[in-house]
This record gives sequence, structure tokens and C-alpha cells, in this order.
Amino acid sequence: MAAETTDLDDLRVRAERWLDDDPDPADRDELRAVLDGLPGTAADLADRFAGPLTFGTAGLRGPLRAGPNGMNLAVVTQAAAGLVGWLAAQGGEGPLVIGYDARHGSLAFAERTAQVATGAGRPALLLPRPLPTPVLAFAVRQLGAVAGVMVTASHNPPQDNGYKVYLGAQLGGELGAGAQIVPPADAGIEAAIRAVGPLAAVPLGPAGQVLGDDLVAAYVERAAAVVDPAGPRDLKVAYTPLHGVGGAVLTAAFARAGFGVPGVVPEQAEPDPAFPTVSFPNPEEPGAVDLLVALADRTGADLAIANDPDADRCAVAVRDAASWRMLRGDEVGALLADHLMRRGVTGLYATTIVSSALLRAMAAARGLPYDETLTGFKWIVRAGGGREPLVYGYEEALGYCVAPEHVRDKDGITAALTVAELAAGLKAEGRTLLDRLDELAAEFGVHHTEQLSVRVEDLRVIADSMARIRAATPTALLGQPVTEASDLLPDADVVILRTGAARVVIRPSGTEPKLKAYLEVVEPVTGGDVPAARQRARAAVTELRNEIAAALGL
Repeated sequence: MAAETTDLDDLRVRAERWLDDDPDPADRDELRAVLDGLPGTAADLADRFAGPLTFGTAGLRGPLRAGPNGMNLAVVTQAAAGLVGWLAAQGGEGPLVIGYDARHGSLAFAERTAQVATGAGRPALLLPRPLPTPVLAFAVRQLGAVAGVMVTASHNPPQDNGYKVYLGAQLGGELGAGAQIVPPADAGIEAAIRAVGPLAAVPLGPAGQVLGDDLVAAYVERAAAVVDPAGPRDLKVAYTPLHGVGGAVLTAAFARAGFGVPGVVPEQAEPDPAFPTVSFPNPEEPGAVDLLVALADRTGADLAIANDPDADRCAVAVRDAASWRMLRGDEVGALLADHLMRRGVTGLYATTIVSSALLRAMAAARGLPYDETLTGFKWIVRAGGGREPLVYGYEEALGYCVAPEHVRDKDGITAALTVAELAAGLKAEGRTLLDRLDELAAEFGVHHTEQLSVRVEDLRVIADSMARIRAATPTALLGQPVTEASDLLPDADVVILRTGAARVVIRPSGTEPKLKAYLEVVEPVTGGDVPAARQRARAAVTELRNEIAAALGL
């Protein structure tokens, strides 16, 4: 009891110290209410002070709440001061460009970042309104900025927000110009953030220069240019921005490229930080695209497309007999790569260790360079170390980069345009995306991928499962010997298992409290019977899922 009292007293002292330095009156009131509720609110207070949000390679991301373990004006002020100080220490010159989505707090966090930059004597350029993350990534390159900040929590729940950092060419180098940061920049920025003194001493200037719509127009024009201007355009598309910020930009890009303007789900057309029609604003989640599919069915659409709330991801659904089927990220990834290859786009094709092996097989068969990276577009855009120019990269989590010279990150707008170009071309030939997938399967075998994904409340469950698979690594899967068992520690918390016809990659999620196992089975097509091969592959993946769940103790 004495120890508990001491811990609570320590928490109270830390909270009072934080209150004295918090610049936001609303956050101070919120934290004061928690303090006034002690001891009944002790667990809440302890969670808020469990540690500062760590600035990693994905920047910051966390729940909107007062205290160091949340997204709030104090944490953003400290992060911005650390970032601006780090940029100066590296000798970085030029403006900081700042974008933001429509989540709660995004505009205030963006304006505070601009004030910190101008207060330190650095020009700050603010995007004109809530816009997609790819527009910010484009702006860093287009404007020759030293760095960029995007205030977004992407597809996280409504109560979250986040803070991504991009570097310009001066500090990011040729491969990292306009790309998300990688080590050691993240550790350097984190150290600079921790070195920031009292927030009251951080000088604040004006909220920067608000950019005009000409920047957005430039993005739209360049996005539309990723498709062949002479290609077929007869295609009816249903679309949802999922209450996010992609709607106006995507529809403008489709119109600029000569496509008919997609029909937009009316209930989800406008940005809404509450995401009222979905339980989780991620197109991969069950039920998230139900309204989209209903619109596609009602309007007789050829294709259904969804962006996530910050429009850097793209989900695609196709009509399959009498229903609609959401394509897996690996399926869209292979379709886009195949389309670019058929268009004669030569250069490096890249994906990640958790994505399907199909891209590797396609590149090898067609004599094109290929590389595989750790998970995340920060790695994909640096694939190959610059030995070959990157022309395409994708990750299975619905992220695609079809024009690295335009946006050096995943871009759900240009991906949607390229899928539409492919679908329109196939429609002109009386075929569909599913027909093209069958052709790829017949040539390279069925590469069937699925995920075993477990969301946890207690992060110790993930640690225990990873320890278990390392301590008792399976020696056989699906009755075949494991020919490779790789542990990527300390570089990454990843375990990879391979047999002659299967692959498993196990890792904790980098942005959510999830443990993920990425499963793949390659099933040859015999006698041209693709449906039979698909059926065998599905059955094998189901068996593989059960084996891996048991090995993880789930």
C-alpha cells in the first residue's frame, strides 16, 4: 500500500509539472479533471504518463488526450521544436511544408508546427486545406522543401491523430527526397525532441504562408499524367473517400485524365472526423466498404474504389458473378506491376518481405530488376540502393507507388487512376481484372495470400507469441520441411519461415496493437484448370493458418 501511495504521489507531481507547461487550456482542464478524480482515475493518469509518445520511423501516432502519452498541442509543440532544431543542426536550408487531414486537432497541430518553424526563423508553408498525404509528399519535392510534416493518423480510429515527417533532397538524398524518414534520422529527431526545454520558452512566430490551389492543381495534373492519354476511357467507377480527404482530389484527377467522374458514396463523401458510418475507417476492415459496394451495385459500376481517410491507400472491389469481391493488396499489386510491364515500363520493381512472391516471379521471367525490403514505403522507395531507378513499388496493405518521380510514397490517387486505366483497357477487349488475374495464375501459379491478424489489449500477448515462435520454431509446415527460418532481430522484429511451396512472415504491426502473420501458398496450375488450383491453395492456406496459430499459442 505504501508503494502504491508513493507511485500515485509521483504521478501527481509529474502531472502538476506537465500542467504548468501545457499551452492548451482545454487540455489543462482535461488533465485537471483526471487529477481531481484521484484515486479512482489512477489507472487513467498512469496510462497518460506511461511514457512519451516515441518519435519513430512512422513519426508520432496516438490517442487525442492530455499528457505526454497522447497527441495534443503540448506534444506537437515539443515535436515541432525538436524537428526544427534537428533540421538546423543538420544544416538543412529551405522551408518546412506542412499538410493536415480533417481529423480532430489536425489544423491546430499543423498551425502550431508552422508557428514553431517561423519562430525559429524558418519559412513555413501550409497546405491550403485538409488534403491527402500524397499531396504533402508531392509538395516536398515540388517546392524544394527541407522537410515536410503531415498531420494524420491515416486509417486509425477516430480518437487518434499522428505526425509524419518527410525529408527533402538536401537531407534525404536522391532516394529519400520527399520520402518518409528512416534511421538514423528518426533517432536524431527523437533525441532533439527530448532535449527541448520548457514549452513556454519555445518561440512562436506567425502561422506561416498558406499555399494556393495552384499546388493542388499541379499535383492533379501530374497524377493524371501517369495514365496513357490515348487509352480507353469507357469505365463506370463507384468511389468512397471513407469520410476522409481524398474525394475532391481523386474526382479532379479522374476528370483531368479523361475518365468519367466516379459516383461517390453520398454518406461518406465529405470529410468527417467522427467517421460515423464505419466502425473502423480502414477499407480492409469488415463492413467498411459495404456502402461502396451497394452504390456500385445500384449504379451498375464496372469497378469500385476506396481510399483510406488520408488517401495514400487504395482498395479495389470487382464484380464476381452476382456479388462483389474486394481484391487483396497482393492481387492489386500484381495487376499494377503486370500492367506497367506490359506498357514497357523498365526499371526496378520492388515490394516488401510480407508481400506475395508473385512480383519476384514476374520480374525474373521478364528480365526486370527486383528488390525486396522491410515493411513500409520508407524502405520501398529506397529499394535497390539506387543501382536501378525505381519504377514501381507496393506493399500488401493496399499501398502502391506507380510513379516514384511524382510521389515517393504510396499514393492512393495515382493507384486508382492506374487501376482504372487497366480495367478500361480490359473492358474494351471484353475482359475483366479477374480474367487478367487468371492469366497470371496460369503463367506463374496461384499465389494465394492471407493474413492471421490478432488485435490485442495487452501488448505482452504479442511479445509472448514472438518469444514462443523463436523458442520452438516449426520444422515442418503443411507436411513439408521448413527450408528457411530467418530471424531478423535486431534490425526488425520479424520471423520468416519458408518451405518449397509456402511462406510465413510473422511480425508485430508498426502502427496498431496487432500481431500479424502473412501467409502464402504457391499452387501450380495443371491442365489449365485455374479454379481447381485456387481451391487447393485456399485449403492449404486454411491449414497453414491453423498450424501457425498453434505455433504462436493463439
